[in-house]
Amino acid sequence: MTDTGSVPPPESEAPSVSARRRGRSVGRFLLDILVIFVVALLVSFLIKTFLIRSFYIPSGSMETTLQINDRIIVNELAPTAVPLHRGDVVVFTDPGGWLHGDPSLQKRTSTPLDDFLTFIGLSAADSDNHLVKRVIGLPGDHVVCCTALGQIAVNGVPIKEPYITIPPGEVDAATVRFNVTVPAGELWVMGDNRYNSRDSSLNQDLPGKGFVPESAVVGRAVVISWPLGRWTVLGDYPEVFADVPDAKQK
Repeated sequence: MTDTGSVPPPESEAPSVSARRRGRSVGRFLLDILVIFVVALLVSFLIKTFLIRSFYIPSGSMETTLQINDRIIVNELAPTAVPLHRGDVVVFTDPGGWLHGDPSLQKRTSTPLDDFLTFIGLSAADSDNHLVKRVIGLPGDHVVCCTALGQIAVNGVPIKEPYITIPPGEVDAATVRFNVTVPAGELWVMGDNRYNSRDSSLNQDLPGKGFVPESAVVGRAVVISWPLGRWTVLGDYPEVFADVPDAKQK
């Protein structure tokens, strides 16, 4: 009887076929890894651009709420999609001249790797170009400092601020006095470390009069993410502003 079964390839051909198959498998695996890496970069970039972003704290102007080298997560949906409230901690770009000559700012040197990780939202090499303060006055608010007890008053109501740091012997909630009405589309912001913060109160002599355009706000800080021992949610202290009426419409 004649054997009609398939004839195995010569022994010399078998290793060659097996090697080619292994080569194709390795190539496909590497391609999958490359695709996953590119997609991850794209997702990180989109998240950083539209949703959340990381910043590190380069100065002591928000102590003790935020300390130097803390990292915070910022919700970039505010204020475009999510409205800001009094008491929110916000990150914003320099409105003009605020960063010049700030002695509390601790500059750090960024590396190409830092710049790349910042681009995709995994680092914060550009934190030196931003500021972080607390919103005290919203558009239309009348903000005054100081009352007879050294407090800030918003729309005629003195506020008691548990988050601020004031040196021993001082009583006023700001180093300079002011009496302002916040223009439409702008904010009045102050650091929690009131005697070591170049905030709205100390920038009144600039062209912007100390106000921060809402368009300059990158987002609202929501969490201290690093170091792990300081992980906490950043609140806006609604009880502080609970009795403050809405600004009068003009």
